[in-house]
Amino acid sequence: MERALLFIDRLNTFIGRTFAWAGFALVFVVCYEVFSRYLFHAPTKWAFDASYMLYGTLFMFAGAYTLSRNGHVRGDFLYRNWQPKTQAWMDLVLYLLFFFPGILALCIAGTLEADRAWMTWERSNSPATVPLAPFKTIIPIVGVLMLFQGIVEFIRCIQCIQTGKWPRRLRDIEELENQILAERAAAAKGGNGK
Repeated sequence: MERALLFIDRLNTFIGRTFAWAGFALVFVVCYEVFSRYLFHAPTKWAFDASYMLYGTLFMFAGAYTLSRNGHVRGDFLYRNWQPKTQAWMDLVLYLLFFFPGILALCIAGTLEADRAWMTWERSNSPATVPLAPFKTIIPIVGVLMLFQGIVEFIRCIQCIQTGKWPRRLRDIEELENQILAERAAAAKGGNGK
C-alpha cells in the first residue's frame, strides 16, 4: 500500500517540478514584453495571453504537488497542537465535506469546459486570438491529479487514525516557523558560549 501512495507522490512531484519551469518562461515573457514595449515601443500581441496561460499552468500543476508535500495552508495555530489522531480525524472530515466534492466539481466542469472549447475552437479576446482549448484541457487533467492525491491523503488519514502517527511521506515540508525557531535556538546557544 505504501508503495502505491508514494508512487502518486512521486508522480505529482515529477509533474510539479516539471511545470515549475513555466515560472522561468513566465519571467522571460514578461521581461521581453517590458523591453519590447518600453525600449522599442513595439508591444507584442501575444505576451498577455502567454503570461496568463503560463501562470495558470504553473499555479494549477502546483496544486497536487503541494498537496503531496502537505504544504497547503491551514489554520495551523490550532492544528499543530492536536494529537496526530485528532489531526487525522479533522482532515478526514474536511476531505469528505469539502475537498472531494470540490475536486469532483472541478473535474466535471473542467471536462465540460474543455470539451466546449475544443468543439468551438475557442480563442482569446486579445489581439493575438490564441486558441484556448489546449489551456482549458489542463483543468480536468489537474482535477484528476488532485483527486488521486486527495485519495492518497485520505488513506493516510485512515492509517494515522489506526496507528496514532502519520505515515511516511516522500518528504515532509518543515514549517518555516520551526526552522526559524531552531535557528534562533542555535544562535542563542552559540551566543551564550555553551
